[in-house]
Amino acid sequence: MLPEARERALLLTDVHTELHLDLTSTEAFDVEATITFGCTKPGASSFLELTGATDVTLDGRPAPYADGRIALDDLAETNTVRVTARMPYVTDGDGMTVTIDPADGERYVCAHTSMDITQKVIPCFDQPDLKSTFALTVTAPSHWTVLANGALRSRESGQDGDTWTFEQTPPFSSYLFTLVGGPWVSVTWDEPYAKAPGGTLPFGWHARASQERELRRDADELRRITSTCFQHYTSVFEPDYPYADYQQVFAPGLNWGAMEFPGCVVFRDSYLTQGTPTELEREWVASTIAHEMAHMWFGDLVTMRWWEDSWLNESFADFMGFEVAGVAAGYTDAWTSAAITRKPTGYRADRRRSTHPIAEDTDKIVDVDTAFANFDMITYAKGNATLAQLGHWLGDDDFLAGVNKHLTTHAFGNADLADFLDSLDAASDKDVRAWAAAWLRTTGFDTLVVTRDDSGVPVLTREGSRPHRLTVSAYDDTMRLVDSRDVHLGDEPVRLDEFAGRVVVPNSGDETFAVIRPDEQSWAAITEHLSSVESQLTRAMLWWTAVDLAESQVITVGELVALADRHLRPETHPLVLEGVLRSLQLVVRRYAEPDQVAALLGSVADIARGAVGGPTPALVPGASRVLARLSADHDLLVGWLGRDDVDQSVRWAAVQRLAELGDASHVEPEAERDKSVSGHHAALTARALVPTAEAKAEAWSQLMGGDLGSHEFDAVGAGFWGWEQADLVRPYLTRYVTDGLALALRSGQAMADSIGDAFPRLPLTPDVRRELRAAVASALAAGEVPTVLARAWNDALDDLDQTL
Repeated sequence: MLPEARERALLLTDVHTELHLDLTSTEAFDVEATITFGCTKPGASSFLELTGATDVTLDGRPAPYADGRIALDDLAETNTVRVTARMPYVTDGDGMTVTIDPADGERYVCAHTSMDITQKVIPCFDQPDLKSTFALTVTAPSHWTVLANGALRSRESGQDGDTWTFEQTPPFSSYLFTLVGGPWVSVTWDEPYAKAPGGTLPFGWHARASQERELRRDADELRRITSTCFQHYTSVFEPDYPYADYQQVFAPGLNWGAMEFPGCVVFRDSYLTQGTPTELEREWVASTIAHEMAHMWFGDLVTMRWWEDSWLNESFADFMGFEVAGVAAGYTDAWTSAAITRKPTGYRADRRRSTHPIAEDTDKIVDVDTAFANFDMITYAKGNATLAQLGHWLGDDDFLAGVNKHLTTHAFGNADLADFLDSLDAASDKDVRAWAAAWLRTTGFDTLVVTRDDSGVPVLTREGSRPHRLTVSAYDDTMRLVDSRDVHLGDEPVRLDEFAGRVVVPNSGDETFAVIRPDEQSWAAITEHLSSVESQLTRAMLWWTAVDLAESQVITVGELVALADRHLRPETHPLVLEGVLRSLQLVVRRYAEPDQVAALLGSVADIARGAVGGPTPALVPGASRVLARLSADHDLLVGWLGRDDVDQSVRWAAVQRLAELGDASHVEPEAERDKSVSGHHAALTARALVPTAEAKAEAWSQLMGGDLGSHEFDAVGAGFWGWEQADLVRPYLTRYVTDGLALALRSGQAMADSIGDAFPRLPLTPDVRRELRAAVASALAAGEVPTVLARAWNDALDDLDQTL
C-alpha cells in the first residue's frame, strides 16, 4: 500500500542482496538470501515481502512470517538479515513459472516478475523506490543454460547440477529481478561498445530448444535490429549503457508481451513465429526490441518513484520503440503501423469511463492492483502519441536535451513528473509546465474540425483544450498532394487562405493525438480517391478516421466496409492492408447487426482473397491469415491443409475455421503434426470453436476449472465465443460473470486479466447485450470483483453501451 511504501522508502537505504536459488527439484525451489541495508531511524521496525513460502527462517531461526511478510524489528543503523525459504513453482506466469514444452518434454523455469511479483520468488523490499544490487548464484540441471540480470562470472559442475555465478548488478528496483533456466538454444556475439572493458559487451538471443529452426531463420535480422538500436541509443543518450551484458530471451509463460529486465530482456516466445511473419508482425518485433532496449535507460536506470508515473517508463519506451525502429533499424514505416494499429487503441481507451490522465494522481494509485490496471493503452498508446507531439512541439534538439538532463540527473535513482518537467524546463524556453498540464494531467482527446467560410476558405478549429503543432495538407479533387503547412493550433481558429477551394487534411503527418472531422467537400474527395493518396502514413491516418466515424456512428458499418471494398483492394502497402483488415473485423463484430455480420465479414474475406491472389507478395502472409479466419469456402480451407508449402499459422487458422464451421476432423491430425507450444494453444482454440453443445460444455469446464495456465486460458477463451455461435453460447453469457468471478477470486492478477480478456465480444441482439450488461453491472455493484477484473468489466460495459 502507498502509505507503507512511502514510510519504508524514508526509513531504509543502501540495499544489497545476495541470493542462491536451487532449481534442481521439480517440486519446489529453495532460496537463500542475505540482505544488507541501512536504517535512518535505529530502533524502528520494517518488513520484507515474501509470498507463498514455507520453511522460512530469519538468521537461522524460524522467521516471524505471516501474511506474506517477514517482520524486521529493532533495526540498527546498518543491518544484515539472512533468509531461507522453500518456494512454489507456478504455471500462471506470476512468479517462478514452469513450462513443459509439448514438442520435446523439456522443462523451462523462468522468474517472471514485475509489479509486486518478485516477492513470489525471493525475499525483497518490493517497491520501485528501494533499489538494490543483486549478486546471484543458481544451481540448475547440468544440461541447462541459466541467464540473469548480471553477466556470467563462472559455471561449476556439481553432483546435483551446475552452479552458475553472476556478477553483482548495479542497483535496480526489485520488480526488475529475473532469471531464466532451461536447455536454451543461443545465438551470441560480442557487440562493439567503446566504453566497455575490452571494447565489447556480450550479447545474445535465446529460445527454447524446439524453436531452434525459427531462431536460426531469424537470427541475422534479430542481431541486426539489436545492434543498430544499441548503437543508436548509446550515441544519443548521454549516460553510459548501465549493465554488463545484454541478453534477449524468447521465454514461455510470460504474461506481458515483453519485459525489460536489466541486461536480460524477456519476450513472449510467440514473437518467434513458426511460419513466415507478416509485415506487421516484423514491424512489431522491431519496435518491441527497440522499446525494451529503451527501458534500459527509461525505467531501469531511472525508475518512477511510485506507479502513478509508470508512464515515464512505458510512454517513453513505446515512443522510442516506434521512433528508433524507423530511424535506426530500417523499419521506416513504423509510424504507419502506429497510426492504424497502436494509436486507435489509445482513442478507444480514452472514450471509456476508466480513462485517466497519462500522469495519474498519486493518491489514486492506492495499491499495485490499481497500478496494474493502468498499464493500459492510455499509458502506452496515448502516452506514446503525446510524447511524439511533445517532441514535435519542442523540436528534436530541445526534446533530446531535456531527456538527457533527466537521465543524467537521476541515474540509478527514481524520479517523478516534477523531476521530468524540471529537466525539460532547463532545456527549453517554452512553457513545458503549461503543456504538461494540458496534455499529461487531463483526459480525453481533442477533435480537429475543418469548416469553410462563405468564400470557400478552409478554417481549422479545435474542439478541446490542448495546443497542437501539426501538418495540414492540401490536395486536389483526386487527392494528389498540392501543398502542406506547419500549423500551431490553440484557442483561436486558423484560416488556411492559401488552401481555398482545395481538399484539406489536418494532421496529415499524424503528429498529434486528436481525431479529425473533415468538411463535406474534403470527405467527399477522400471517400472517392482514398487509395490515390501517395503517403502511406496519411492513408493510414485517413483509414483510422473512417473507422472512428463508424465507431462514432457518423457512418454505418456497411459504409465502412464498402469504402474498404473500393479502396483497400488496390492497396499495396502491407502495413496499411493488415492494419485496416484488423480494424474491419473488430468493427463488424462489435457494431454490426447480427444478421449483417456474415455478409460483411464475407466482403472482408473477399478483399483478403484478392490480396492473396494479387501481384504483391508482401501482402500475402497477412491477407492469407485473414482469409483463412473468415472464409466459408470449405474446399479452399481443406485444400490448404493438403499442401506442404502452406504457412503453419495459415494452416491453424484454416483448421480453426473448419472447426467453427462444424468440421472438426482436422484438429487432432494437425495437433499431432505440430506439437509446439503454439500448436498446443492453437489446438485448444480449435476445439473450443466446435459448434456443438458437448464441445462447448467441455471447453467451459476447461476454462473455469482453474487448471489452465494463463496462455492456455487465453487460447480456449479465444475460441469459445464463435462469432456465428450466439445462440449456442447464450447459456454461458451470465455464467461467464458468475463462474469468471469465482475463478478470479481464487486466482491472481494474471488470471484476472485473462478472464477480462475473455469477455464475450460477439455479435448479439440488443436484448441479449442488455441481459449481459445487467449481469456484469450487478456483479460490479456487489463490490466483490477483484480490481484487475473490475477494470476490464467496466471497460466492457462502456463498449457495450457504445454498441447499444
